[in-house]
Amino acid sequence: MRRRDFLKVIGAAAVLGPGGSLKAEGLGDGRTQQEARRRPNFVFFLLDDMGWKDLGCFGSPFYETPNIDRLAAQGMRFTNAYAACPVCSPTRASIMTGKYPARLRLTDWIPGARLGKLRFAEYFHYLKLEEVTLAEALKEGGYRTCFVGKWHLGNAPYSPEKQGFDVNIGGNEAGSPPTYFYPYVRGKRSIPGLEEGKPGEYLTDRLTEESLKLIEESKAQPFLLYLSYYAVHTPLEARKELAERYKAKAQRLGLADKPHFATDEDWPKMAAGNTKWRQSLKTRILQDHAVYAAMIESVDESVGRVMKKLDELGIADNTIIFFMSDNGGLATAEGQPTCNLPLRGGKGWLYEGGIREPMLVKWPGVVKPGSICDEPVTSTDFYPTMLEMTGLPLKPQQHKDGESMIPLLKGTGRQKRRALYWHYPHYSNQGGGPGGAVRMGDFKLIEFYEDNRVELYNLRADLGEQHDLAAEMPAKAAALRQMLHQWRQDVGAVMPQPNPDWRE
Repeated sequence: MRRRDFLKVIGAAAVLGPGGSLKAEGLGDGRTQQEARRRPNFVFFLLDDMGWKDLGCFGSPFYETPNIDRLAAQGMRFTNAYAACPVCSPTRASIMTGKYPARLRLTDWIPGARLGKLRFAEYFHYLKLEEVTLAEALKEGGYRTCFVGKWHLGNAPYSPEKQGFDVNIGGNEAGSPPTYFYPYVRGKRSIPGLEEGKPGEYLTDRLTEESLKLIEESKAQPFLLYLSYYAVHTPLEARKELAERYKAKAQRLGLADKPHFATDEDWPKMAAGNTKWRQSLKTRILQDHAVYAAMIESVDESVGRVMKKLDELGIADNTIIFFMSDNGGLATAEGQPTCNLPLRGGKGWLYEGGIREPMLVKWPGVVKPGSICDEPVTSTDFYPTMLEMTGLPLKPQQHKDGESMIPLLKGTGRQKRRALYWHYPHYSNQGGGPGGAVRMGDFKLIEFYEDNRVELYNLRADLGEQHDLAAEMPAKAAALRQMLHQWRQDVGAVMPQPNPDWRE
């Protein structure tokens, strides 16, 4: 019997435990079903391509996010939260498994394969079924697990239903929607589970409608709602009335006459593709994109609707809410719709703009409302944190790269890890080249695999990564580089190889 089939069997079985209590084998820690029902619910909002500064509570001067700002006021805002990768699929896999993408050998978006001076490192185009996902771990503990939105971790054999989710609405191998408007079809592409709808229906709103139904259906038992919006990924499409309002706002603020972009002379040396494409790279330095702003507001409205539903059902006080993005904002290519300043770069880059994320956690009765955490955390940390929140057994051999955030959330201590690591042996669509990075304390080192050079930054003094300290602090750079190399060896990271067909 396959492991997953076995889990389904024990998850449904019930036997008499000590003292005659009804013990659900799948609960994992011997609690009765009545006790299990008191476990907290989880709503996990995962955004796609939302930048660190794309929310009002993180300092956006243009986008309007009153509902998400209210969520921040009710919980904890993390100012140094990181995605495990500067592109989407690897970060999503890190949340599901508690492992670094390098350990999973899932290091690029699926099926990205851009060539340059180096050949990209080979990687899996799916999340392996051997991994015990976060959804499976919660399901073993009596949770109803619901997935809504973007999956992007493999096709049908590796879909959410095969990875521990009882329900899947909208999730398949696609990394972006065909369109944000019903019937959500373009060419041969469509979104599963959304075949029926109304003309003019907007995807973000529809995914929220489906989520509200699932909350209603699941209210009598512990549940995980993993609401993985396709927004604010391209194609850039929004409800017309919202976009028009932001267009008028930009005009009212006089933003049309201000500089919008700045070029970076280092990019042509680092980016893949033809010379014309590389030299066209530029970074947006102003937030005023009306359609992008409207897409964010639709997300904000949806977050507000979910929070309202939890209140109406009387379960808000027993529901923990997470809010996170899978990589940095799209700022350097493909339309450059947002600005991540003061962070450098954006999606596809190992600079802070590509990996630092807006993250919020609401844990009623535990997290101090309006609190702020400046400690570095990363996307592998959700798995052990959520298990500890439920009282379910940890799975240290599974979430071996994650560390519980409970001490930070309770304000009782710090995490024990020394450093955070990244390995991106690929050329991104946004201009970033193959490289790795390590952050320890205030210092961050980036190693570029094409020429083996390194850059060193003190993030406390230089958040924008403008002053490279590698030449001034060679001992520090060497020590961090050695840490990065040892970590790559420990996790079995696959390195890119020279491309014999490369011609500059």
